[in-house]
Amino acid sequence: MTKLLVPNDIENKIYLIRNMKVMLDRDLAELYGVETRRLNEQVKRNIKRFPSDFMIQLTKDETENWKSQFATSNSAIKMSLRKLPYAFTQEGIAMLSSVLNSEKAIDVNIQIMRVFIKIREFIYTHKDLAQKISQLERKYDHHDFQIQKLFDKTRDIPMLQEKHIKIEGFKKKE
Repeated sequence: MTKLLVPNDIENKIYLIRNMKVMLDRDLAELYGVETRRLNEQVKRNIKRFPSDFMIQLTKDETENWKSQFATSNSAIKMSLRKLPYAFTQEGIAMLSSVLNSEKAIDVNIQIMRVFIKIREFIYTHKDLAQKISQLERKYDHHDFQIQKLFDKTRDIPMLQEKHIKIEGFKKKE
């Protein structure tokens, strides 16, 4: 069996591109212990297994943006790319184990799928928390609105001027 990867090693290779959680071909090739061009050759030979919701190719702008963000966080990584990278969704990564057809690919895929599941569970758990916070904010926003209305109404109340009333018939004792 393949040496277990540290989940953080996998999580750090998951990016959000076009609102999809994906992993890049070069990172997957590294995890599988193959060259990136070999991984992409196998994908191209089995292209019907990789529809657009399984695999995308980054545009030049996306690649430049990714490289600039990545280079600032880790200057030790070589960033020279000759071809636009491919990015694989969770489903595409699952499909890779069938086209790479090795024990290591199967073992690595299982580990990657577990990380994706862990991320999904984390998001789901925090989604409930985010909804509760949002409900509280709406509740207190409503309270703020009501308090502001109250202040506005009190400002509209005319101020009564003090009047000095002189009452006759009473004399001050000396």
